[in-house]
Amino acid sequence: MQFQIDVMSYIKHLNTTLVPRKTEKETVLDLFAGCGGLALGFESAGYKTIGFEMEKSAATTYTKNLGSACHAVKLDLTFKYPKAEIIIGGPPCQPFSVGGHQKGIEDSRDGFPIFIDAVKKLKPKVFMFENVRGLLYSNKWYFDLVIQELQKLGYIIDYKLLNAVHFGVPQNRERLFVVGHRAKFNFPKPNPNKVTVGEAIGETMYIELEGSKFLNASMDTYVAKYEKASFCINPRDLYSNKPARTLTCRNLAGATGDMQRVRLPDGRRRRLVHREAARLQSFPDWFEFTGNETQQFNQIGNAVPPLLAYQLALSLKECYKLGDLYSHEEILENNLQANTVLTLF
Repeated sequence: MQFQIDVMSYIKHLNTTLVPRKTEKETVLDLFAGCGGLALGFESAGYKTIGFEMEKSAATTYTKNLGSACHAVKLDLTFKYPKAEIIIGGPPCQPFSVGGHQKGIEDSRDGFPIFIDAVKKLKPKVFMFENVRGLLYSNKWYFDLVIQELQKLGYIIDYKLLNAVHFGVPQNRERLFVVGHRAKFNFPKPNPNKVTVGEAIGETMYIELEGSKFLNASMDTYVAKYEKASFCINPRDLYSNKPARTLTCRNLAGATGDMQRVRLPDGRRRRLVHREAARLQSFPDWFEFTGNETQQFNQIGNAVPPLLAYQLALSLKECYKLGDLYSHEEILENNLQANTVLTLF
């Protein structure tokens, strides 16, 4: 009985906390918006958002659920943006992720020049972007250049690697968050209590659902070889008493060795369905995804967990309301003393 109460507690929290409510007069521009995970967090904190996303099904999902416009367009350096006081986004991370072969600056999918261009044009009071953790390691040289470009525009830059599991999301998911401002910003405080897979999808993870896809014998053999080669101590199934592994497009939509799956009492293993994956990403149950199966899984796997986005939005709101405590000139002087300024864009 307690298990069911815990499940309902998590779902009720999502469904009541993550609801768009327009209480603030400022507009938030959301670049590389995906299906709206980041925007949902900001709309739940009271902001109206305007999204731009070149993948049409994701843009449709955004508009359908948030009631705010998400334009299906590919951005470039000539684009004219609507007025906005805050900019957020997730510049494409493929150039810097392991899965994207880490081509970095040579990759045409690099969205940072566009994000920086938007900041130059709109001069928002605050901005925030999210990206993969690899930007802090093998590609740290490029990250440093991006930060210097933003500092040259007169912003204080704070950044931190956050794991969504520390913010109420039942998933180990590390991502880099970068905030630009002219006041004082504090990242949200982590919660020591972790939500588990059982608390998120406990009522479905042990049963066969409509549309369930089960692993066959050859897939089980392939997975076993993958896990042995990866030195896995335990099978990489989802466990009710632990948070999930990182959800990605690859391990949700693809029949890969590390696919996200649950094991039923009879020993069969099945892939997650969309609703389960959405719960593990902290999307509320009322949020509906559009497109075909792969497009929906890609939207979920690419998203910023809305529950984490909401907490970041509240922190950004506090920073925004402080106004500009430091002048453009004061910030530039401090940044010049701290960095060797390079020109990249």
